[in-house]
Amino acid sequence: MGKLEEELENYFDENYLPMHMPGHKRNIKLLGEKLPYKIDITEIEGFDDLHHPEGIIKEIEEKAKKIYKSKKSFILVNGSTCGILAGIRSVVNYGDKVLVARNSHKSVYNAIEINCLNPIYVLPKIDKYGINKNIKADDIENILEKNKDIKLVIITSPTYEGVLSDVKSIVNIAHKYKVPVLVDEAHGAHLSFMENSNFEALNCGADIVIQSLHKTLPALTGTAILHIKGDLVKEEDVRRELSIFETSSPSYILMSSIDECLDLIERNGEKLFLDYQENLKYFYNEAKALKKLKVLGNELLEKNLYDFGKIVVITKNTNITGKELSDILRKDYKIEVEMSSNYYIIAMTSICDSKESFERLLNALKEIDLKLEEVEDNTVSYKIQLPKKEMTINEALESKNFKLENYKNLEGKISKEYIFAYPPGIPIITPGEVFDKNIINIIESYIKSNIELISTFNKFPNIKIVVKK
Repeated sequence: MGKLEEELENYFDENYLPMHMPGHKRNIKLLGEKLPYKIDITEIEGFDDLHHPEGIIKEIEEKAKKIYKSKKSFILVNGSTCGILAGIRSVVNYGDKVLVARNSHKSVYNAIEINCLNPIYVLPKIDKYGINKNIKADDIENILEKNKDIKLVIITSPTYEGVLSDVKSIVNIAHKYKVPVLVDEAHGAHLSFMENSNFEALNCGADIVIQSLHKTLPALTGTAILHIKGDLVKEEDVRRELSIFETSSPSYILMSSIDECLDLIERNGEKLFLDYQENLKYFYNEAKALKKLKVLGNELLEKNLYDFGKIVVITKNTNITGKELSDILRKDYKIEVEMSSNYYIIAMTSICDSKESFERLLNALKEIDLKLEEVEDNTVSYKIQLPKKEMTINEALESKNFKLENYKNLEGKISKEYIFAYPPGIPIITPGEVFDKNIINIIESYIKSNIELISTFNKFPNIKIVVKK
């Protein structure tokens, strides 16, 4: 039990009368104990304040700082999203130019919108399965050389599919131009404790790193950490922005979950991660027996640039899609995977997966593999290009001249919306960009595979487009 949870339990046992929020009043006689009402409190004497920590919450942040070797760590209870919003805002001014990896999460685009930023995109290549590859340091340097007024570099590493970028080289280049680097490492809170820890963003010198504890470590949903390092980002600026983007009523249940997660890593992390990596090696070795399905980790040449904790199973050249594989696993084997795309699924793993868990997934994949048929190449050819930009995101969103149009009739039209599959929440097109045949083909390939697409105004398959006067 973490210290915060212990203090919360002790406080409940002392039978204080709660004449304050929350409204459930810790009344477990009325509400029962299925939910942790008795440790759900507000900021009362002795339990510190997340936005001005001086006591027990400060101790948790100091523990995170020690474990991750940061300059400063801020615990988050609004997920990585609030950390990304606050982290970007703490560095930029309205209208600034930023260098953004195109495969960024939608929260990055929300920050662009809120701050009226001018994004210059770096475009990762896409492999034959539709998976974004890593961001190249040379591409970052080329853009920075041509745009000396860029104020921030924003990349995602690892990606949803586990692809890592050479963050150290990217940071070294950006720092040569005195530009800070923010890494969305939401899927990489575990990397510091893995064999490929050299590619963990803080270890590579990134200035702002945001990690979701709940994605790959044993913590409750919505828990995350924002770390800063170096001298290009000011702690006081980050703290101020977090007070804007994060709730003023933080959950003590979530904060105690963070505390317990960090304690577990301190106490047993070395053994847990050694066992975890042995289980992963076992899985990948056994998965080589698959004849028709493929596992991405076994296909990669640059194995040090991949997080093997993400098990990506490829259905290319079989008679099923990723969505169909996901449905089979759910209905026939009661295995729920993280997400499915046209040609693959993602099964997320962690130190909490036993060897039996890996065996269960393996056995299911082997049984399915025996029943599949090989087919000719059924992969859509993804063109590596950015849509034409006709206006800024804000100009398109604020335009009063628009109409609804079916996606099939959008070629040459200016989007007023974001369109993305969620997860992972990476836009296919952003407001102000022009639909072309490539984008329409990608949309149709998702629809054909029964993958749900989401648009800003939730009227898909009809999309709002800007009508120029």
